Amino acid sequence: MDALAPHAPIEKRVAMVDGRTEEVWPLSRDEQFLFALYTELFDDHWDKLTWGPLIPGAAYELKCPGKPERISLSAGGYLTIHWGARGHFHLCLAAKSTSDPALAARRSPGRVELYRRLDGDGYPISWGIRMFNGHDEPQITIFLPNPFLKPEDRIAETPDWDRLALWDDLFPRLTGTPADGRDRLGKGYAKN
Repeated sequence: MDALAPHAPIEKRVAMVDGRTEEVWPLSRDEQFLFALYTELFDDHWDKLTWGPLIPGAAYELKCPGKPERISLSAGGYLTIHWGARGHFHLCLAAKSTSDPALAARRSPGRVELYRRLDGDGYPISWGIRMFNGHDEPQITIFLPNPFLKPEDRIAETPDWDRLALWDDLFPRLTGTPADGRDRLGKGYAKN
């Protein structure tokens, strides 16, 4: 059985405080599902990802320093992505290392979602995956490759639709639905 089999998510539209709209597909919060998802992303696609916490007032848009040396899941429910001397991070997938139920609920994922942000005309302009803890505080956002941005994080003059390959692969596997064809209709940041 595919560890990333769809979990019957339902799309919803969310109005953001900046006036933009996002389409969101809730994903499973299951520890093994999340471990498989993050392992695939960081082990197989580390060179394409931009990631970090996206919190009110700050956006950390980090690139992996290389292929991780180790990806592990502790008995306490923490994922570790480790690059050796170049750093690592921990992400709680299921708080098992505390006897305090309130603390465990806060640390554990409260929601996980696949999303795409829409431009002013309602077309996709950004794609990603994000996870929030039990208090709805951001834990991690993974920005998927974007056709409107060059790999070096500069605005592209013309879209590179090949950069949607990871989204095109993940979307039907995670949602169980085919792509709707809207991902290639946007004009990008320079035109918006």
